[in-house]
Amino acid sequence: MQGLKTYEEKIFVNFQLSAHVPSDNFYRRLRNTLNLTFLRKMTQKYYGTEGQKSIDTEVFFKLMLIGYLENINSDRKIVETAGMRMDMLYFLGYDIDAPLPWHSTLSRTRKLLGKEVFLEMFRNILTMCIEKGMVSGKRQAVDSAFIKANASMESLVAKESEIFGIAN
Repeated sequence: MQGLKTYEEKIFVNFQLSAHVPSDNFYRRLRNTLNLTFLRKMTQKYYGTEGQKSIDTEVFFKLMLIGYLENINSDRKIVETAGMRMDMLYFLGYDIDAPLPWHSTLSRTRKLLGKEVFLEMFRNILTMCIEKGMVSGKRQAVDSAFIKANASMESLVAKESEIFGIAN
């Protein structure tokens, strides 16, 4: 007899996110390796003492790191992608049903810190990732458009690039 899969959403589920992210998963290893608690103290002077609470500084920089590692340059897309990936949610410290920060919060936080401060802190985080062996410190881009080249292979020259002030 041919089977037919039906789907009924459950209202209550017994679910533990950490049980569904493999121990060798990159973002799980990154969460266990990267200690970003110093960020709160470094950014404390940029925040007031009244009003609504802001995004957690660690979460902000983790989202920025996800965007960098996944080559996502849109705040909206970073939040959308993180919300769909269990490993990223675990890395961020969010449960599967917890709402992530609104995408506009990311750009407002970057603006609050200023370009120089943001880049300095992000470079520090990238350096930590490189020192811990989590990333190589080199960036590779691939273009999927097939275009026939009109160049001599003898004329090719190796070129190093700089990422956020870190030479590759």
